[in-house]
Amino acid sequence: MYKRRFIKLNLNADSTKPIYIQISEWIENEIIADRFQSDEKVHSQYQLADLFNINPATAAKGLTILVEDQILYKKRGLGMFVKPEAKIKILEKRRSETLAHMVRELVMEARRLSVTEEELIQLIKKCEEEQI
Repeated sequence: MYKRRFIKLNLNADSTKPIYIQISEWIENEIIADRFQSDEKVHSQYQLADLFNINPATAAKGLTILVEDQILYKKRGLGMFVKPEAKIKILEKRRSETLAHMVRELVMEARRLSVTEEELIQLIKKCEEEQI
């Protein structure tokens, strides 16, 4: 049975990012935050469709991405569950893909603005300090 969860996701229909990607990223975020544990059942496509007022096929597509990425696994007749190594895989993927892409974009923008490497490092440190 499901634990009641505080659902915190605002789907952005106007985003360039498709809804099914937003759904898969939300589930990944829930796994990273330990709101979904290893071998725990996640919401079905119909529950996701109901929660976010979307088409079940869209929700299913988001779940399928996670199965293909080996984040979730299917138990026939029971639903989708979190793979034991899911959190590690998500963190590795985001570090190697997402974070690396963001850093490349940041460095390119810093170059366009003639920000030196030292200035950029100081900006990053300042942002980090403000988060503490």
